[in-house]
Amino acid sequence: MTKTYIMNGLVEKMQSPDQDFRYMGLNDLLVEIKQDPNSFLGDEGTENKVLRQVLALVEDKISEVKNQAVKCLGQLIKIIREPQMEYVVDKLIDFSAGKDEELRDIAGLALKTITSELPTEGKITVKACEKLTPKLLGQLEKSDTPPETLIETLSILSILISRFPGYLINLDTQPIQVLTPMLSHPRPAVRKRAITTLAQFLPYSQPQQFTDLLNTYIVPGLAPSANVEKQRTVVQLVAAVARHSPGQIAPSLSQIASSIIKDSQRDDEELRESCLQALEALVLRCPTEVTSFLSAIIQVGNQYIKYDPNYAGGDEDEDEEMAEDDDEDDDELGDEYEDDEDTSYKIRRSATKLLAAVIATRPELLTTLYKEVSPVLISRFGDREETVRLEVWSTYGILLTQTGVYGGTPQSSAEHTVGGKRKREEGMEVEETPYSLLHSQVPSLSKALLNQIKSPKTPPPTLEAGFTLLHKLLTVLPGSLANQSAQIIANAKSVLSVSSRSSSASLQVTCMSFLALFFAKHAPAVYAPQLDAITPFLLQALAEKHPRIASEAFRDFSALLNAMQPVKGGAWVDRVYDEAVRRLSNHDTDAEVRSCAEECIGDLWISATDVMKTKSRKEWEFICRTTGRTDGAIKVVTKVATKVEIDDAWVNGCVDWVLTLLRKSGRGGKIEAFNCLDALLRRYSQIPAGLPPTLIPNLKAYITPSDILLLGSALDIIALLLELAPKSTFPEVERDILSDVYGIAHSPLLAGAPFDSVLAFFAALVEADMQIATHVVPNLVTAVEKAPKNDASLTNVAKCIGQVVKAQRAVAAGTIAEFARHLKASLRRKEPAGSKAKTPQVVLSLFVMGEIGRFIDMSPQHDIFNQAIERFTAEQEEVRTAAAFAAGNIAVGNLHHFLPVIVKMVETDQAKRLLSLHALKEIVTHCSHGQLETVADMLWTPLFENSENQEETTRNVAAACLGKLTTTHPARYLPQLQARITDPNPATRATVLSAIRYTFAESPSSFDEFLGTVIMDFLALLSDSDLTVRRLALSALNSAARSKPHLIRDHLPTLLPSLYKETVVNPDLIRTVQMGPWTHKVDDGLEARKTAYETLYTLLDTCLSRLDLHEFLGHVAVGLADDSDEVKVICHMMLFRLAQVAPTATAQRLDDLTPPLEKSMKGATVTKDTVKQDLERAAELQRSTLRAVAALSKISQPGASPKFDAFVAATQKSAEWGGEFRELVGA
Repeated sequence: MTKTYIMNGLVEKMQSPDQDFRYMGLNDLLVEIKQDPNSFLGDEGTENKVLRQVLALVEDKISEVKNQAVKCLGQLIKIIREPQMEYVVDKLIDFSAGKDEELRDIAGLALKTITSELPTEGKITVKACEKLTPKLLGQLEKSDTPPETLIETLSILSILISRFPGYLINLDTQPIQVLTPMLSHPRPAVRKRAITTLAQFLPYSQPQQFTDLLNTYIVPGLAPSANVEKQRTVVQLVAAVARHSPGQIAPSLSQIASSIIKDSQRDDEELRESCLQALEALVLRCPTEVTSFLSAIIQVGNQYIKYDPNYAGGDEDEDEEMAEDDDEDDDELGDEYEDDEDTSYKIRRSATKLLAAVIATRPELLTTLYKEVSPVLISRFGDREETVRLEVWSTYGILLTQTGVYGGTPQSSAEHTVGGKRKREEGMEVEETPYSLLHSQVPSLSKALLNQIKSPKTPPPTLEAGFTLLHKLLTVLPGSLANQSAQIIANAKSVLSVSSRSSSASLQVTCMSFLALFFAKHAPAVYAPQLDAITPFLLQALAEKHPRIASEAFRDFSALLNAMQPVKGGAWVDRVYDEAVRRLSNHDTDAEVRSCAEECIGDLWISATDVMKTKSRKEWEFICRTTGRTDGAIKVVTKVATKVEIDDAWVNGCVDWVLTLLRKSGRGGKIEAFNCLDALLRRYSQIPAGLPPTLIPNLKAYITPSDILLLGSALDIIALLLELAPKSTFPEVERDILSDVYGIAHSPLLAGAPFDSVLAFFAALVEADMQIATHVVPNLVTAVEKAPKNDASLTNVAKCIGQVVKAQRAVAAGTIAEFARHLKASLRRKEPAGSKAKTPQVVLSLFVMGEIGRFIDMSPQHDIFNQAIERFTAEQEEVRTAAAFAAGNIAVGNLHHFLPVIVKMVETDQAKRLLSLHALKEIVTHCSHGQLETVADMLWTPLFENSENQEETTRNVAAACLGKLTTTHPARYLPQLQARITDPNPATRATVLSAIRYTFAESPSSFDEFLGTVIMDFLALLSDSDLTVRRLALSALNSAARSKPHLIRDHLPTLLPSLYKETVVNPDLIRTVQMGPWTHKVDDGLEARKTAYETLYTLLDTCLSRLDLHEFLGHVAVGLADDSDEVKVICHMMLFRLAQVAPTATAQRLDDLTPPLEKSMKGATVTKDTVKQDLERAAELQRSTLRAVAALSKISQPGASPKFDAFVAATQKSAEWGGEFRELVGA
């Protein structure tokens, strides 16, 4: 069938007198277009015929047909020709201006639909905007346009400006000039819609247009003499502009904010509500400019949160009973009392939201907020309007959250304060902190809140909010509700006494979750008197079918058991045990309930051991299952094995079960299984003789480099068996395991904890059998000699040999003689020292001498030390490096004998200086604090003389040594470092900074007393003229922020300007380099900039309470657009963290952050020069962006950030990234 035939058939259907046929004709057309847009295109005459018929059905009498016609237009607008689009727009505009109200409504809906469905880019979109916008603006200008049409027209303009701002800028008719008169329309609904649309257009208008609006309309409208109705509109406009373009209104805020604060005192409820909402918008969107008004804003919020002209009660204690009294009054008055006219609650709610905005974005004011706002919020806990009451509780929850994040550390005693001093004498003033102030307000807070949730009439959502707030309070201030125990238990009892079928299960879960925390955070004596009252209800909850209720009940008993440990008995203990066993024995039990029941069994064994020893132990049959999820069971068995004295029969059963799990394929849960096995083996009173022969063959499969972590865990178990049962374990290990370990010990993949496990294995092996050590060393050497060169780590083998000798000193002399023989033999040969044929053997010998020389005095074999020194001039770099290692570590074994030789070479031998410094670094790294103190003076001067070396490697080695030496005698050496800060040689200043950075990592707390007084002198080099010095100063600040944040917190106001300055791209540091036919830009400031952003990330973790988050966010936003991908990734990480610690402040900037995030998500532009690495780098950047966007999407308020919302929606629909994004959001 031809397209024309199909379309004519549809037109016939649409012309049918039967409404169902007309509807189906439209529906079939919609399906055809969606399946294949080209089905409509072809003969222009046919297209016009179909289009006219669809438009005719917009006027249909049947609403379903009209709505279907509108849907068709939404799809057709994407594919029709330009003249057809113009015809549709003209027709719909005519309909919307007509006198038929129903037709106006459907035309408005159709225009909204087509503007929403227009593609974001393309010629048709440009033309549609050019055609539609002037027509809509013209409709606004007509004096006879009905108000309903005006509202629809303004809504359509809002859609256009939010979707296609670029196409609406260069219009002949200026939208601002047309929209401004709409603010004076007699209908409030039109004014409200006009305010939103005008605010959306302002960011894209000329600055002068906003200035004119400000001077001619906003400022006069805020004057005290202005008409109240006009003033309401102006205040609402200010709020809308602040939300959509804060940058425009911010410069005029000094004039505007003070006027709004004054206007809020006028006697008009709607104006007051608007003023409070405007102030909230200004607090959130113009954080810097609003700072000077915060005190007045807080006063206004405090004033109007109490605004209740229709309530005659007092302000303080009576308020707590307000809601209850109000309910009783309503019951008594019956139908006589009508509260519908009372809108004062809107003012109280807006005032509460205003205070919430201040609390959420101003952590620096926490102490002030606790003094001025917290008591007022507590007094309003009983507001008679439930929505306001919940808003007040939510606001107090924000205050508690901010205290937890920014308030410092809670102190167990009132004598301690954050940043303050210990109170030494009675009557001495103590610095007030958020925690101390909160602690003093807990009695009034808990009284007010508990009074609200005790009433039987309180609805479930309110009760749930109350328990959530109590939970938050205990999280922030543990143990603070001890005096309210009786009332808390009574309230919880009344909630749990109601069947979960008749009340909200969510409420019961929240209540029990709070109880678990209450039991955990208070001493048992606090709630012991009420325990008999609450346990029957918790036991009842254990048997509930609802899985979340049963799970929480088990958690409550776990918390009780842990808090009351040891539990000697009690009827509830047996009941909990029986219910847990019943749940575990049932195969249909919910996974979460099973996990909580397993946890509870573990807690019963730990806390009520005597009671549990009388039981049958059948629970372990159900816990130690080999099917289904076993991760929870593994944790429980590990915990019981670690903490409970239990017999070997139980341990045997559990070991067999763990071995079954280890035999399973797959990696999941194996690390935890090995940890469990470790705990079980340590629990044996005596390892059974038959266990090692059973266990070792099962572990053999894990002695492979394919999974390094599991290899380490398996070797730990074998080492433990060798230690606990050497006689029965050693033969098995020698036969089955040892040859495999020889083949793995030299693997370069082994490092960190797994390699420590290899060393522990060799130590345990030679201690288990005295004779084996003489075989281990040659076998290790043979294995490494046979291994391919790139699979042979000589340093690892040397460490293993060193460990064997350390554990079995009897073989030391023979081992030293054997490896010394290799060194002498290579020197006696005529070929150059360390010739290639024997290089690995020489390198290994040197490494072994270093490892052994560290703990054995080798002064009797002085010639070995000399042979190491001679190799400082070897041709091969690996020989020279190994020689420096050997010389330094041999010197550790006898400092006074060997150290002077190395120091002399540093001072006098230019050729051997760098290697001698490396040898000194080995000495400084491996010597004990006491040893270093004795030789520090000998090292200090030659090291400092080399700090002036222009060669960075030499400087770094010297600096590392100087830093370690400084910690040995800070009173002597810190002033010497400090004196060099002003040295004219940049290399010396660079070394000083590197040295001071090394002191941060390992120095004792006593060192901080010396460092604290001078640290700012070192960090002042952030402003140094030399780029390298500045970069090292940034690196030092980063290290200080990570390791010694308490030393820099108070100095951040001085440090941050210099740090922020380094985040800005400096064009003077960008140079162009010619690379063949290409030119390449090199940014010499990039390394310093990256270090600056890394430092910002560290400060976010360690000094959060001292940062101005609004300024901080500004620099993060700049970094998102940096040319360097590494800087972008650091900024993504900061956004992820900011979304957690400062959600409200970050949420206000989402639209500003969207453009650079969108750009990062676009990926690499593929050209003929693009290589695979470019694509991989771009994909990694996209993943980093995705993680940040997923975190930000969780804090985005619906409708508050349209650009960001559109970006998130597009990302979710993306074929490439949509799945991963949804997974991240769900995580």
